[in-house]
Amino acid sequence: MYWTLELASKLEDAPWPASKDELIDYAQRSGAPLEVIENLQEMEDEGEVYESIEDIWPDYPSKEDFFFNEEEY
Repeated sequence: MYWTLELASKLEDAPWPASKDELIDYAQRSGAPLEVIENLQEMEDEGEVYESIEDIWPDYPSKEDFFFNEEEY
């Protein structure tokens, strides 16, 4: 299982919080790439509910990581 920014971004608008099955269903309905669905299927399912993409991929960059001060330019 591997995540990239492009793959993980396909789940940004998912109906959070969501279970693994709900995320797979969302990915299929939204036309996400096969890699996203495969990554979700490979996750261990202990019946937990994920609150956000960060619960699945802790390295997912937040909006603060892209902070750009427009006043400087």
